[in-house]
Amino acid sequence: MNGQELQRRAAERAREPPASTLEFPFGPEYEVYKVAGKIFLFLVDQRGEPIVTLKALPSDSIALREAHPDITPGYHMNKRHWISLRPGGPLTADEVSELVMESYRLVVAALPRAMQPVEPHAFGRGQR
Repeated sequence: MNGQELQRRAAERAREPPASTLEFPFGPEYEVYKVAGKIFLFLVDQRGEPIVTLKALPSDSIALREAHPDITPGYHMNKRHWISLRPGGPLTADEVSELVMESYRLVVAALPRAMQPVEPHAFGRGQR
């Protein structure tokens, strides 16, 4: 998947969940997707390479980086809790979609219950 396809697929999926918003708090070159004011995904070009950065459990982050050459520690984020998806590797559109949804669920789960737009442990499982 090339960089534009990677970012397009991630952005399409990021717009789907309830209460997802697109903002540009760091300037027009950063597309930032939030839920209840918390970032769950952002898109940027790193040295001309379009990448996707999203949240992951620390254990998943390590496993994903070991399993996929196109997944690296999160660009400009905490390297334990964030990963970056890079173009040109074997990641599929379905895998990108699931990683976006997992990032959304992780952020929602950390919100106070009254602010959660969905039940984080059940939302989006198996949807494409």
